[in-house]
Amino acid sequence: MTDPKKRELGWDAKAIAVAVVWALAAPVPVTFGDPPPWAPAHGWRAKHDPLYLGYTGKKWGRDYGVIDGRCNRQAVGAVLGGAAGGVIGSQVGKGDGRRVATVVGVVLGAMIGAGIGREMDEKDRACVGHTLELAGVERGVAWTNADNGVAYRVIPLGGFTDQGRSCREFVTRVSAGGRNETVRHKACSTGDGVWRIIG
Repeated sequence: MTDPKKRELGWDAKAIAVAVVWALAAPVPVTFGDPPPWAPAHGWRAKHDPLYLGYTGKKWGRDYGVIDGRCNRQAVGAVLGGAAGGVIGSQVGKGDGRRVATVVGVVLGAMIGAGIGREMDEKDRACVGHTLELAGVERGVAWTNADNGVAYRVIPLGGFTDQGRSCREFVTRVSAGGRNETVRHKACSTGDGVWRIIG
């Protein structure tokens, strides 16, 4: 006669073995996640959509390095050409994808103070605007103005709506000559590639 404890142990071992075999043989579901709507992956983008979808729903032909965390001022400068800052998003390269968003309104330099940010030029403002359009939440974008040595890092934060406009909060870190300043702003899109600072 078999000991009941041994018989019980035998069934437990068989049950565990069956469960292990079933788990190993079960098909593993394969899932593919789409890239976030504000920053399509480069491979996906090349196959499905030639444009980058911005935070406001606007499509852009180039990201100028923003998605990788570095704004390419040289490429931005080539697009801007002789355009004056303040209307860059709506005037440059209509219809051909050669556009870049910009931030306008109260000059960032006046808000930053101490002269560090006052040297922000059209390329810097375009890097801020394009960062607000394409960078994800807390995805910092950095660049250095080679003309004056001022380094910038813009970090978009949460979004909100104001009178039907898409808006974002963001932090700007500016450093030059051993001095560092950090300020927090809010800006809203006008819908034509221009972001206006509201506070």
